[in-house]
Amino acid sequence: MAPRGATLAVVVVLVAAVVTPPAGVRAAISCSAVYNTLMPCLPYVQAGGTVPRACCGGIQSLLAAANNTPDRRTICGCLKNVANGASGGPYITRAAALPAKCNVSLPYKISTSVNCNAIN
Repeated sequence: MAPRGATLAVVVVLVAAVVTPPAGVRAAISCSAVYNTLMPCLPYVQAGGTVPRACCGGIQSLLAAANNTPDRRTICGCLKNVANGASGGPYITRAAALPAKCNVSLPYKISTSVNCNAIN
């Protein structure tokens, strides 16, 4: 049986998948696409260890796809929703470390306090 926190993280991701992007933003990328692309990261976020190669590939793919401000803001908002649901445990710390572990520079931090509207 999975630890309560790990189960909570999975539930947060699944619930967040139905959340729409922030109001007023018209983006080609949806939160569902973001979560599906980053699903290979879930084992690392839940338990630590080695970051799966597919996880880093997903982060790189999202960065490449976010070639305009609405898409970057949507991805940020989707990740912020997950961070809000997973705050208070090791999950947010691991998730926030993923870009650096994958040698990817995101234009924002994975954080509960990031201002996605300030992203260009």
